[in-house]
Amino acid sequence: MLAIFVTAVLISPALLGPSSAMPDRSLEGAWKEWKGTHAKEYLEEEETFRRAVWEKNLQKIRRHNWEAAQGKHSFQLGMNHFGDLTDEEFNQMLNGFQPELVTEQPKGVALFRESAAVEPPKEIDWRAKGYVTPVKYQGHCGSCWAFSATGALEGLLFNKTGKLVPLSEQNLIDCSWRLGNHGCHGGYISQAFEYVRENGGIDSEHSYPYLAREGSGCHYNPQNRAMNCTSIVRVQEGSEAALEQAVATVGPVSLAVDAKSFLFHFYKSGIFASSWCTQFVNHAMLAVGYGTSQEGGTNTDYWILKNSWSEKWGEDGYMRLVKGRDNHCGVANQATYPTI
Repeated sequence: MLAIFVTAVLISPALLGPSSAMPDRSLEGAWKEWKGTHAKEYLEEEETFRRAVWEKNLQKIRRHNWEAAQGKHSFQLGMNHFGDLTDEEFNQMLNGFQPELVTEQPKGVALFRESAAVEPPKEIDWRAKGYVTPVKYQGHCGSCWAFSATGALEGLLFNKTGKLVPLSEQNLIDCSWRLGNHGCHGGYISQAFEYVRENGGIDSEHSYPYLAREGSGCHYNPQNRAMNCTSIVRVQEGSEAALEQAVATVGPVSLAVDAKSFLFHFYKSGIFASSWCTQFVNHAMLAVGYGTSQEGGTNTDYWILKNSWSEKWGEDGYMRLVKGRDNHCGVANQATYPTI
């Protein structure tokens, strides 16, 4: 299920070597193994460039993991299927969430506020309760917003019917343009929900499969409708306490984070916390729970976030993001969910 990750731990930075225009011959076997694992093929000129990018990324991964072994970081990195991409290419292709600048509550959208009357459990994981479909892969398409939306809708459907049905991201990509979404070039989670509400439904993944590209027009078929939603709820902006209550009482909640850093792209395991994270969100994910980990004699709270970068990324496709630490990476800035 997992790819072979080329990582190194307990290696001194002095042994990592400087970056060079010439390929590092000692990495020849690792490079060939990585290409084979991820079915990578290049023209000769392109391979020279991609090899250099991969080596640079690998050096940075090794350095971080050496520092993590010294106790400087709470998470580890790992080489993955994005290893031949620069940060600029990665952000352009995969981070397609469009943040909404809301000065007042939109018509037809309710607001979920923190309530003193609600005492959420210490931890919850909706995966264990059957609410979450397997991790998907958006490919080289900025459609994270669609995957986050289907994840929340899938959880809602399971809550109402007891049936876990993968829903169609391609349906959202092809059919919600008039609401301001732009397919593989980005979109809004709330407008994905609004499309489903106005359209009267969304098709199943089986009947409307994912293409990792913009299709030739909208092919929604009401006969294949898997579910509908009737209203949209926005979680109090910037409030992790409100987000915690929403996740605890509603189920999986769509949200967005700042995912533009190298550290995010190659996250492998542990509780993610980085000084590079800002409040400017650009990538949609799905909060499927939260918990606490005891490491080094201290308790660290974390969010459980489902990603759409395949099981080869992170902890089998998931990330644990530090919770309760100044709204880290803007995790509570754009949280929303659908209802029936």
